[in-house]
Order: sequence, then C-alpha cells, then structure tokens
Amino acid sequence: MAEESTSDYKKASSVYDFTVKDGQGNDISLEKYRGKVLLIVNIASQCGLTKGNYAELTELSKKYEDKEFKILSFPCNQFGSQMPEKDGEEMVCHLRSAKAEVGDVFARVNVNGDEADPLYKYLKHKQGGSLGSFIKWNFTKFLVDKAGQPVGRFAPTTNPLDIVKDIDKLL
Repeated sequence: MAEESTSDYKKASSVYDFTVKDGQGNDISLEKYRGKVLLIVNIASQCGLTKGNYAELTELSKKYEDKEFKILSFPCNQFGSQMPEKDGEEMVCHLRSAKAEVGDVFARVNVNGDEADPLYKYLKHKQGGSLGSFIKWNFTKFLVDKAGQPVGRFAPTTNPLDIVKDIDKLL
C-alpha cells in the first residue's frame, strides 16, 4: 500500500492493509501484527517529551512483553527537526544509548502533509484529534485493537503509562 496514491488509505479496512519500511529500508507488512494490540507512536530524540516518553514506552514494552501487545515506533523529523538521526545503525545507536526499548522501530516518516506516510493518513482519518486530523507534535499515540482498528488517539502530553487501562481492556 505504501506505493499507492494518497487517496487509497481511505479504502483500507485495518492497519494490516499497510506495508511500512523498517530502519534498513525493507518492506514490513503490518499483517505480521494481526491479533495484537498496538500502540503506534511518532518518536523524536530531541524533544522536551522524549525522556519521559522513552522511559514509559520502555516500561510498557517490558510490562507487556509476554502479552499480545506491541509498540510500533515511527521516528519523525517533522517537528522542529527533533529526530535528526538517520535510519539504520545511527537510529539503533541512538536508542541503545538512550536505553529506549520502544518496541519495533521503523524508518523515519512524515505524519502530516501530502508526504505523510499512508499509515498515518489512515490513522488520522480514523481517529481525528483536537486539531482535526493534523498531528500536533512528537509522541502522538494511536491505540489499535486486535482486529487492526484504531480505537484511541492520545495527545503528545499523555504519558504512555496513562494508557495502561485502555490497553488492558483490549487484551
């Protein structure tokens, strides 16, 4: 789906219809996450929200490591150029040095505008925010149920641990 036109995201029936790129540029079908609760987050390394979000996303990863739950992190450099690390080894080294276990990390994406990744166009279409479908900042979080349906959207300032009750309901 990543190669399709910008209007095709509206035809998707779930997040499983999307293919994204991993940090090495390989195609990854989100079908591999079928049956799992997902928390999809746009991350950044140099944001004022980074330290707290990295710590709490790491805590969530550990808390649910034996459950049907996965965090999908998408680096994004769209907000104040706060994710300058390049995909691949540079990103891996950054996350390792930050002690951030933020789930599966994919290639950098845009989350707003014409060049937004189709997955993010779909998420925003299904879960509008206080600014309409526009993503306000780094660390916007989308909660996806086991059927691949976006069921919640959380502001950048929502702490990941504050989503635990919502995750537990879906597990």
